[in-house]
Amino acid sequence: MPAVTFLTKPGCHLCDDARPVVEQVVAAHPGTTLEERSILDDDALRAEYAEDIPVVLVDGRVHSNWHVDADRLRRALEKAEARA
Repeated sequence: MPAVTFLTKPGCHLCDDARPVVEQVVAAHPGTTLEERSILDDDALRAEYAEDIPVVLVDGRVHSNWHVDADRLRRALEKAEARA
């Protein structure tokens, strides 16, 4: 099943806007895991994504940054499920 990683940091208003979208789409795909990680807890993530958050990874690959389109994320999860 697909794994979604939501990269964020405290105080990020775009992250706060994206979080419910990500949570709602993931909730509609049973078996899909969701992990939220702060880039402030990982120097490598901070270096790579500091200007791009929020970032959504699907199975370790960047799916979106700054804004999350629910339909696009839904399609990505459906494709990932079909590959599994």
